Amino acid sequence: MTKILIIYTGGTIGMVNNPHTGALIPFDFEQIQQNVPELARLNYDLDVYSFNPILDSSNMDPQIWAKIAGLINERYEIYDGFVILHGSDTMAYTASALSFMLKNLGKPVVLTGSQLPIGEIRTDAKENLITALEIAATKNNGQAMVPEVCIYFDYQLFRGNRSIKYNSEKFEAFRSPNYPKLAEAGVNLSFFNNYISQQPVSALRLETNFNTNISVLKLYPGISENAVKAITRSSAEAIVMETFGSGNTTTAAWFTDSLQEAVDAGKLIVDISQCQGGSVELGKYETSKKLQQMGIVSGFDMTFEATVTKMMYLLGQGLTYKEVSSLMEQSLRGELTA
Repeated sequence: MTKILIIYTGGTIGMVNNPHTGALIPFDFEQIQQNVPELARLNYDLDVYSFNPILDSSNMDPQIWAKIAGLINERYEIYDGFVILHGSDTMAYTASALSFMLKNLGKPVVLTGSQLPIGEIRTDAKENLITALEIAATKNNGQAMVPEVCIYFDYQLFRGNRSIKYNSEKFEAFRSPNYPKLAEAGVNLSFFNNYISQQPVSALRLETNFNTNISVLKLYPGISENAVKAITRSSAEAIVMETFGSGNTTTAAWFTDSLQEAVDAGKLIVDISQCQGGSVELGKYETSKKLQQMGIVSGFDMTFEATVTKMMYLLGQGLTYKEVSSLMEQSLRGELTA
């Protein structure tokens, strides 16, 4: 019988109404079969690991990501797949982080959640959970159909480190603006094999050292010199710079001088676009050519979530500045299109 481990971290999916107060409270996921009786028809051997206490996803951090990755690593040989129930607000960050922590992953790790609690009549929780379990269990010639970290929401499966949460009110909460969906749930489960990672040739390797000493510089017209230098002269080792369009910034001398000063001080600066779709192309326009010349690194079409977690991951590996700069521009887990 197919064995799946459900890791319940928290989130709306595990909430029910308190019959006395009407407030939302978590239910005991150890009794998941009672709350979702449809699971019995899947004929899977399900185990549940619940965080205690459960977490609002706004409180996620690298230590918790490492705990989740460690659970998967410890139980990797026991289970055919893993489903992580998670609050939607930071789900894309967790999915991106896990993709880097779980090197050579050869089994499905499917994150899902819901916009409405599982006890609501119109809830999306049951469908998301049941289909996520089906995806985690699906094999082709004895091999996992989707051997990667992914997000399933509202009938669509996305690569985790390509996903963003784009809507807080619709059931269609997630999108993958720069990479096609991996699968779609209709009458049948349709997998798009051309876009799914291949089976790894090496054993799973856990890499959980993350360095969080980074900062974010988001540009906007009228940004002040003081605001920029508060970031570029900070103690951060690396900076994610969110720029305009295909990687463009102001060409004001004080701004480019501030960036050059940071680069000369050994800070890594990665340029990603504020646009959800498209890619950074340093040097395409005159406004970004100087960035390229001074050593700013391109984030290409990475999401903000993938850029932040990848930067933390690489900085935590004890690599040289040159190695980190080079790897930021390479696809490690399918997170970018160079």
